Amino acid sequence: MQTFYLGIDASKGYADFIILNSQKEVVVESFQLDDTFDGHCFLYELLMKFLTDHTDSIIYAALESTGGYENNWYNALLEFQGTLNLQTARLNPLGVYHNSKADMKRNVTDKISAQSVAEYMIAHPQKVSYQSQDHLASLRKQWGFIKMLTKQCTQLLNQLESLLYSANPEVLAYCKDGAPAWVLKLLVKYPTAANLGKSKVSAVARIPFVSTAKAKELVLNAKKSVASATDEITQQLIVATVKQIMHLKETIKAQSGIMARACAVPEVELLKTFIGIGDSSGIGLMLNIQSVKRFKTVKKLAAFFGLHPKLKISGDGVSVVRMSKEGRAEPRQILFMVAMTAITQNPLIREIYQEHVRQGMEKMAAIGLCMHKILRIIYGMLKNNSPFDPEIDRSNRQKPVSQRKPRQNKVRRYQNYDSNAPISRRQKTKRMEQRRSQSDNGAECGILAPVPFST
Repeated sequence: MQTFYLGIDASKGYADFIILNSQKEVVVESFQLDDTFDGHCFLYELLMKFLTDHTDSIIYAALESTGGYENNWYNALLEFQGTLNLQTARLNPLGVYHNSKADMKRNVTDKISAQSVAEYMIAHPQKVSYQSQDHLASLRKQWGFIKMLTKQCTQLLNQLESLLYSANPEVLAYCKDGAPAWVLKLLVKYPTAANLGKSKVSAVARIPFVSTAKAKELVLNAKKSVASATDEITQQLIVATVKQIMHLKETIKAQSGIMARACAVPEVELLKTFIGIGDSSGIGLMLNIQSVKRFKTVKKLAAFFGLHPKLKISGDGVSVVRMSKEGRAEPRQILFMVAMTAITQNPLIREIYQEHVRQGMEKMAAIGLCMHKILRIIYGMLKNNSPFDPEIDRSNRQKPVSQRKPRQNKVRRYQNYDSNAPISRRQKTKRMEQRRSQSDNGAECGILAPVPFST
């Protein structure tokens, strides 16, 4: 069976296409189609004619994730798979970019980008996951909408903080962990310190969650305020900003409830059995993981989340980064909040966290360790399709570590260390340690106590 590769570079309103064979030779020159009904129909006719002319062949098509511009083409190709011998994939732009750099391509055009996509499929077939249907597509849209609203709310909160600093700075003391609902309601009625200082304590105390003592404190602080902005424009801006924040929070809450009720993904329900994972975090994790079958080992999943340590060894130099933080930041943000919740509410994770802190580990490093531990638990839950059981992890940790026999260094299998080699002092120390660990006087596992070594 002949294999061909369709590279697609999607842009706003159109896309560039090119077809290569397995030897990276151009079979169909680059062409461009608009993202319209006629453009999709023409693409289908062209692919059908191509497969008719090339009997017993298959086309592998792929396009990069470009923030949404690729969705229409991607869904159309998935529909084409019903009648055409076609496989479709969505690629990480970072991989395509580095593969293009490795080929020393100096120019960047839509035509070259489409060819780079096809060449990446040929060069790295093990990195490409072809899909038949994206069952999380609608859920991903709603998740993106909620994230957009959350971002807008954060921007407005930052703007509100800037306004309050000059108009009502004393209220900021109650907003260290975000703006509580009672503060927002207070600002709607009394946007500036001048307004709050002239109000009655009884009127302020009628605001929900504001006691009489707190109302007296607020009014007294407002009378002694150092606020410099008392004009009507500032008042109007604060009121409008607060109302917009309150509206966004209500919309986010409503949309989150709709998403949680409409979510029919069994993996999410499975993840929610872990104490610390709720509706939002469970959906967010599954949108990023998609399918546990994408990751052969838990190490690959940890690398996808950027939780693996980044180690660099070059010559005599060795450098270690505690956490690589490579890839998208959103999965790590979700897992961080899950870890913070689990440390306070999940006895297993709290036990692991406290144990490592007692041993001298820094708190942030211990949180990172808990994130990695939670991810390993999640991998096991999804792979075995079993709910969370803390006793499984406790029993696994109590198993004795098997004694390992010293293994020969495969890198040096053709030549043992030569004492006459002009090596550095650091490399000499390293070789001495390795020789001591392999000495017959050592322990069964290879390391116990140093033995005399002479040069």
